[in-house]
Amino acid sequence: MTDFQSMIDHMGAMSCVVSVETLEDGRTGKFRIVAGNKAYVDSIEHPAPGTEILTNKFTPNSEYTDYLTRDLNFEDACYQAAVLKKCLHSYAHPNRMPLWFNMSFLPVFPDEGNLHYCIYMMEINQTADSRNLSTISGDLASAILETSIKLRGTTDFPEAMKEVIGDIRDLCDAEHCCILLVDDVKKELTVFCEAFSAFTDLLPMAHYVNPEFYDLVQTWDATIAGSNCLIAKNEADMEVVKERNPVWYASLTAAGAENIVLFPLKSQERLLGYIWAINFDTEKATEIKETLELATLVLGAELGNYLLVDRLKVLSSRDMLTGVMNRNEMNNFVDGICEGSADDTDSVGVIFADLNGLKEVNDLLGHSTGDVLLKDAAKALRSVFNEENIYRAGGDEFSIIVLGMTEEDIKEKIQTIRTASEDYDLVSFALGGASVDNARDIRKALRKADERMYEDKARYYETHKKYR
Repeated sequence: MTDFQSMIDHMGAMSCVVSVETLEDGRTGKFRIVAGNKAYVDSIEHPAPGTEILTNKFTPNSEYTDYLTRDLNFEDACYQAAVLKKCLHSYAHPNRMPLWFNMSFLPVFPDEGNLHYCIYMMEINQTADSRNLSTISGDLASAILETSIKLRGTTDFPEAMKEVIGDIRDLCDAEHCCILLVDDVKKELTVFCEAFSAFTDLLPMAHYVNPEFYDLVQTWDATIAGSNCLIAKNEADMEVVKERNPVWYASLTAAGAENIVLFPLKSQERLLGYIWAINFDTEKATEIKETLELATLVLGAELGNYLLVDRLKVLSSRDMLTGVMNRNEMNNFVDGICEGSADDTDSVGVIFADLNGLKEVNDLLGHSTGDVLLKDAAKALRSVFNEENIYRAGGDEFSIIVLGMTEEDIKEKIQTIRTASEDYDLVSFALGGASVDNARDIRKALRKADERMYEDKARYYETHKKYR
């Protein structure tokens, strides 16, 4: 019988011997930590802060799940090294610990009946080591570099991401790949991009995205169970998914999924969403894992930057109270039209909507009630126009600017606004609109609409003298 303890006692890095049991039906049985050197045993019995595991007592020949939550990625690496006699290397950041693990799996000969052995060696980094991240094959490095160039060099990030997700689907030879964004503030999901194989019956993710699916996505972290990803290649792996998350398993299988790769997408440890591949080529599982481990770092960073810029753009262009566009964005739009962004054959219509009685509401009921009134006013306008056409031009002033809107349209829309306002308590607008045939004369329409709005406001105060 091999003296495993003597074998690993001569190794300086944290090392242990793992046994993998194979069963007659082709499945695997127990995965055991047969022996560990001093450095490995110390990592269990005297862990550094933040690296504690399920027990602080090492017992030779015990199952690895005595120490860690079951990890399909660890089992697969041990199987390939111990049973298939492959040498593997991985550099990964498991979700269970704030550390990076530089791991090697080395086959050990000979087997002992249905028991197969490998050496698991690891070193731990507090932060990512770029040298370890870059020790990848030339083909993989080329693919990651190409992805980075596509995203950095684009002026249309969403379109570039569509191309990237298509490349990832090709790499995985998967039926479906998708990036799903998670907004835990708004409790919303967004399908950012997805790609399908030429022949598939799988439905687009938009078919599933709803508030209930958001709740389901919140369970994925527990299903990954502390690892850096979930790779369920076969029926046995999918049984683990079923055991951990029966509701999601039922959803996956009902949708036609036979296997799945699922990676979190993060930027500076903040979860942005997930990327996955469904019904992938299981023969490529190791290559897929290696590629996506590095690709998700690039995608997470680029996506984080894009979402930050997009958020800053929203902050600079939106009125934060009502959600409609702000005056700065209105000025930019008007300037762009005057400078030729619209064709000189386009008409443009303008409506000014001045909220009646806001000052009185603020004085009598307080600014919080006044804020509710402003929000309701914006809701009334959004029920008639797209919010991109609505601007909060001042404290109680809104304007609507729409290309192609005629005088006849304006009359109809003003009446629709009045009707919509009746659905909200206290919402009443003084309204005035105007249209010009040449959009570049928009300032004429602005002046005329303003004059007509003040005429309407004068009529309002004539009949509501107490608000003077």
